[in-house]
Amino acid sequence: MIGSSVVSRTRSWIVLCLGGFLGVSSIGSPAALAADCPGHPDALGTSRTLVVDPREHPLIGTMQYRETLPLKDHEVVLTFDDGPLPKYSYQVLKMLDDECIKATFFIIGEQAKANPEGVRKLIAAGHTVGTHSMNHPLTFDRMPVEKFEPQINGGIEWTSAAMTDPTKLAPFFRIPGLMRAEAVENYLTSRGIQVWSADFPADDWRHVSSDRVYQLAMQRLEAKGKGILLLHDIQARTVAALPKIIRDLKAKGYRIVHVVPATPDRPATPTTPVEWLLHPPTETVPIARWPAVPHFVFTETKTLPAPSLADLNAEASHQSLLPRRTRGQMDLASTLPVPGPALFAIPEGSIEVLLSTTLSRRAATRLAMAAQTPRAAKDKVAKGKAGKAHAHRTAHAAPGAPKHTAQAKSATPKGAAPHPTRVATSVKKRA
Repeated sequence: MIGSSVVSRTRSWIVLCLGGFLGVSSIGSPAALAADCPGHPDALGTSRTLVVDPREHPLIGTMQYRETLPLKDHEVVLTFDDGPLPKYSYQVLKMLDDECIKATFFIIGEQAKANPEGVRKLIAAGHTVGTHSMNHPLTFDRMPVEKFEPQINGGIEWTSAAMTDPTKLAPFFRIPGLMRAEAVENYLTSRGIQVWSADFPADDWRHVSSDRVYQLAMQRLEAKGKGILLLHDIQARTVAALPKIIRDLKAKGYRIVHVVPATPDRPATPTTPVEWLLHPPTETVPIARWPAVPHFVFTETKTLPAPSLADLNAEASHQSLLPRRTRGQMDLASTLPVPGPALFAIPEGSIEVLLSTTLSRRAATRLAMAAQTPRAAKDKVAKGKAGKAHAHRTAHAAPGAPKHTAQAKSATPKGAAPHPTRVATSVKKRA
């Protein structure tokens, strides 16, 4: 009995030690965070809360902007658009509560007006609530300010009116359909409202199956390793896909991050600018981006200093390769004159000026042809005189030919065949 009791106490001590060790080593893991989710020991939970200042980083989401939230590897922010719609939004809210997940919801003003209780449920559950315009027009990219301003303000007014405490409304805005425009972004950021895009969507607004929504969400998350996931809490396919998405997030070690706006009582989470990039550059990756060459301006300088041997990293003890005469001239000319403006002057209307523009090339061609016209005329006159002289010599030689022909005809008897005339070789030579 004594031995068995000793063995029992030893085993209990080992179990306690192992339990303590595992508890310490699992800090920050989903299993440890599940302790904050009563009744759900295997819950995914929320790993941390990220406090952001909208004025410091006004545009986030790499689908459209350079920066995104400063997340670590395998960290995810869940966002839901277009609610609340009780039929589906309440089911999404129940799933998130069962897993103790905090998300960000972008509310449409018309939905908040029709279902203010849905907005209050989101706030009571601890989620972040932003806005998504008044009635979700897909024309923000071509709206004038007199049209998009009422859309933005209407969504904010009706969403805040649905809340018991309007200060709970986050200064976060997502443009409907992500139809961004610079005028809209400038208007929002001037009011201290952060514009949210996303890092990847699940295409749950399209007519696809819930399995396809789940596959796209996980494939795109795996491709980027972290980021903002865009979903919609008004779709039946999203409700069906969300349990599988949460299951895979737990199985693959992903962690949920809750984002809230900074307030005077809650300062922003300290970060560095490089953390707001989805994939920050590392020291092992070279960056071929050299600084720009500065432009030096010399004012009121009539002469420029001539280069010395020191400028050429040459020592005075070394014998110069220049001849003596050149060295002497170099010593005398300690300064070089600055080129005068006349050196670069080009007369107005010259061929060089005309050739400098595409529209004036024809004019330059006409000038060049006009310059060659007198020479061509002289050549033509010279050719005409030479032709006349040749014609005159031919005219003098032509009358003798018929006489010889007539004599030859008279010497030939009638009916006899004419004999070819032979010219003596001596005659040819004398000729």
